[in-house]
Amino acid sequence: MDQPENTLPAFQNAVDLGYRYIETDVHVTADGVLVAFHDSTLDRVTDATGNITDLTWAEVSQALVVGLDGTKAPIPRLDELLETFPDIRFNIDPKQHSSAEPLMSLLARFDCLDRVCVGSFSDSRLQSFRARFGDRICLGLGPRSIAKLRLSSMVRRAPSLPGHIAQVPPTQKGVPIVDARFVETAHAAGLQVHVWTIDEPRQMHELLDLGVDGIMTDRPAELRRVFIERGIWH
Repeated sequence: MDQPENTLPAFQNAVDLGYRYIETDVHVTADGVLVAFHDSTLDRVTDATGNITDLTWAEVSQALVVGLDGTKAPIPRLDELLETFPDIRFNIDPKQHSSAEPLMSLLARFDCLDRVCVGSFSDSRLQSFRARFGDRICLGLGPRSIAKLRLSSMVRRAPSLPGHIAQVPPTQKGVPIVDARFVETAHAAGLQVHVWTIDEPRQMHELLDLGVDGIMTDRPAELRRVFIERGIWH
């Protein structure tokens, strides 16, 4: 990644490369502002410290994300991203339970359910979005559904699962998750398969050979080159 991660310059770079889909995690500040940020604390990648949920937006907005080359950029609000990129689709992961309700309210206020997919490691969090929006919102599978899909793939039986997309790593604790049977079973169940986080071209090619529908990466320029090589960049 050439720009400080999860910042407006990083997202702008992806859009400038031609991407139409962006993934981000969100956290909520002490005063209810949703920010696009991966970690629950500022410590790892910014010039500040503290838990985001304990800080106000005024405090979080003073922190600067530091890139690998030393460049700095502020943490963006989610509403800022939705306004800045009105034609871009977003995959959003509310990282904590406290961010779920503010995210649902923001999506309703922006009337942007048609360009958002929500993913989460929490089955209950996903259920809250399902209860609020029904079939009007795209949802990823939760951990229980992913486990059921993996088991079903071993006997090549397409299960009925709540959700639209299986978003998974290629392996979990050394155990392969994404293989030909997994992808075939997901597709038979009407699900897309997105794999994270893939930064090496060789693995990108391998996953595309399996028929995955999406790849999440920290190296968008590299993934774009792979798509161009395969003649699938549009």
